[in-house]
Amino acid sequence: MKIVRVQDIIGTEREVKGVDSPWVSRRLLLKKEGMGFSFHETIIPAGSEHEFWYKNHLEAVYCVSGNGSITDLETGETHQITDGTLYALDKHDKHQLHGGTEDMRLICAFNPPVTGQETHDADGAYSLVDDD
Repeated sequence: MKIVRVQDIIGTEREVKGVDSPWVSRRLLLKKEGMGFSFHETIIPAGSEHEFWYKNHLEAVYCVSGNGSITDLETGETHQITDGTLYALDKHDKHQLHGGTEDMRLICAFNPPVTGQETHDADGAYSLVDDD
């Protein structure tokens, strides 16, 4: 059994911050934990905008607080995100997240799991990193 407390992640190498934009991702479970997915808490600040494209990963995201929206950059559709909303990027969807009037606190699962060494490339994607 593994117990992880987000307060123990803050300020460590498992807390990753956006280089060009002010998001924060706290990696609670990584590939090395052997769960078959990675599990993160991500904070999207109010009023911010971020473009991502996880072309090498599938991601499911559940909003536990705050608000904002997500735009599918292929279709142009925008969906509101509030506490209790889940979105799944099941087609490696290129998307843009928009922070609303409050910071969004999102709980995310990635498959394949991330190693913790990934950074967003020019497309907003994580490269596949093999830490074995």
